[in-house]
Parts: sequence; structure tokens; C-alpha cells
Amino acid sequence: MKQLAAPLLPGATLGVLGGGQLGRMFVHAAQAMGYFTTVLDEDPTSPAGLVSHQHIQTGYQDPEGLAQLAEVSDAITTEFENVPAVSLAALAGQCFVAPAARAVAVAQDRAQEKSHFVGCGVPCAPYAVIETAEQLAGVDAGLLPGILKTARLGYDGKGQQRVQTAAELATAWQTLEQVPCVLEKMLPLALECSVIVARGADGTVVNLPVQRNLHRNGILAVTEVYEGNVPVALAAQAVAAAQSVAQGLDYVGVLCVEFFVLDDGSLVVNEIAPRPHNSGHYSQNACDVSQFELQVRTLAGLPLVQPRQHSAAVMLNLLGDLWFAHGDTAQTPPWDAVLALPGTHLHLYGKTVAKHGRKMGHLNITAPTADAARATALQAAALLGIAAF
Repeated sequence: MKQLAAPLLPGATLGVLGGGQLGRMFVHAAQAMGYFTTVLDEDPTSPAGLVSHQHIQTGYQDPEGLAQLAEVSDAITTEFENVPAVSLAALAGQCFVAPAARAVAVAQDRAQEKSHFVGCGVPCAPYAVIETAEQLAGVDAGLLPGILKTARLGYDGKGQQRVQTAAELATAWQTLEQVPCVLEKMLPLALECSVIVARGADGTVVNLPVQRNLHRNGILAVTEVYEGNVPVALAAQAVAAAQSVAQGLDYVGVLCVEFFVLDDGSLVVNEIAPRPHNSGHYSQNACDVSQFELQVRTLAGLPLVQPRQHSAAVMLNLLGDLWFAHGDTAQTPPWDAVLALPGTHLHLYGKTVAKHGRKMGHLNITAPTADAARATALQAAALLGIAAF
């Protein structure tokens, strides 16, 4: 695997596998710092491809496209966890790649991911790997009720089924076409939170503040970040656990670690995302260094500084459903009314077609106090047709 001999300074070219909105915001951050960018994604209208200096329109496993990306890039990252790890491994022989294929491969497989958590000493929900009929038959009854999740290619609640009994578990595994799965015991949840860490090739680790998250239908809806959003001791535990997960992977890049807080106040890790994350979007307007600038810094080998949050913040995820708040015909939401509210920052992803469940953008709300941020966020939510929280 090729390493950087020295930091890549502005003027270098940074490549990214994946053309989604996370790639778009990475490209914006890189360009603001003076870097050239290249995106590889087969969609000619991909959000990142539309704003990048160069767009290689091909699939993630196309040898010619990957060779072209490696030729024009000084370093390469990914914005999507399901980019084939083998593609990252192939690129790593030609230029610096972060995060590394091995780390991404762990994040792509829930069984490997759980094993890594156990190896790092970070508590996770009790679980069982189910790959064969024998393993299905031998599942401990104490894991039920539980959630059956496909080991691979699951995100935003996809590839998951809740099961109450052994019979339901067997049916669910059949429905999921008997692919390798992980059964997780359902635990009594008080809240969800996440931590974003950035780790450099020299081992330096910094983190954003702990983010308190609300999911609806398996998709992140609201993130709140301000002093006291979670108890201080719990926040410190979450940060330490996230750093341990990153160190155990010898990770280079931006990593999100998601946690469940149980009714008894204890913390268990849920999953990791080897990239910037929706729950870190508030950092664009509430911190002096955003998660996307951290991604640029880790990829370019630049110094990492601990981000400082200067404003209380709430992030609202903007799904395509908002365009259909008044019927079956898509209508542009009332952005003018929303932007009349103090401290509102609109980020749209350049997607021209709104669809139910599709991530179209996010709204960051910043304010001097948590109460002010929440109050404005609730006003914005009412204007947009987002349920109160």
C-alpha cells in the first residue's frame, strides 16, 4: 500500500470513489482549500460529479476507469461504504488511499464489524452470526426478540427485519434469501448518539462533539448537538470507544461510530460508517472545522486540529417526501419562509428529482443557546411538514 512521503499541499488532485452528496460536500471542501478533484461514478448527473473538476463516468470496478482515477489523483478516498473494497485495494498499489480497503471491508460486513468491536473491548448488543441452517437452528433463545440484519449491503434500515420468535426468525431468513445475517438482541433504548473521529496516518485522532440522533423509519431525521445533549460521562465514554474502534482498525480518514444508549444508562456500539456521516453535517455551520475539511486533511496528510463547536446546532434531514407534502405532484418547499428564520443554513444536493425517502438535502440551524436552536428548528420543521421532535 502506497503511503504519502509528504503532505499534499493545495494544487494537488484528490480523487473520490462515489458521486453522492457526501462526495459533493467533500469536493466543495477540497476546492475551498485549493485542491483539484476527480470523481469516479457512472451516473452522469451524480451530485459530486456535477461539481468536480473531472468526472470519470464509469462503474466502481471498471479497470480502465480505476486506472484513470489513479493516474490523475495524488490520493483517493471514498464517500460510500459499499464501494467494493477490492477496488480500493487495487488503487492502493498506485497511490495513497484512505480509508484503507481492510477498514472499509470490516465496515461492509456486520459479522466482521461485531468481531472488531469485541476485539476492541467496546460493548455491543448480544448477537449471533447466521450463515447456515445449522446456525439458525442453534440460535440462543435469549437473543429473541431481535433484529435480523443482512451481513452486507444494509443501510438506512434496509435489509433488516424484526423477529419475535424462532419461527419468525426462520421466515425472515428465508425472506432475506438465506444470505449471511447477524441477529441482534433487541435492547431497551433510551436514545441514539454518534461520534465522528478523524485519524491521520501519524496516529493523531481528533473528534467532533457527541451527536444526539433521532431516526424515523430507519433514516436519520434529526441531530442535536449542544452542551448537555447527552450526560458528560456518557459523552466521554462514547468518544473513548470511538477512538478505540478507529485505532484498532489503524484507520486513516473520517469515521462515524453510532451508539445506542440503553434505559439503564449504559452504552453499546451499533455500527460504523467509514466516511463522513449525516449526523456530522451540522459541523459545516456550527464548528470551526467541518467533517469534510477533516476528510480533506486526513487524505492530504495535513495536520489535524481538534474542532471547536462555536454554536448550538440542530440538523434536519430533508427527504423527498417534503416535496409531496400537499399532494402527489412535487412542489418546491417554502425555502424563503425557512430562510427567514435566524440561523438557518440550507444545503441541497443538486438532485433534480424528488422521491419519497430520497435524501435531497439538510438544514442546519445554529444559535447561541440550545433552547434557541431547538425553537428555530421546530419552527422550520413546522413550515416544512416535518414532525415535531
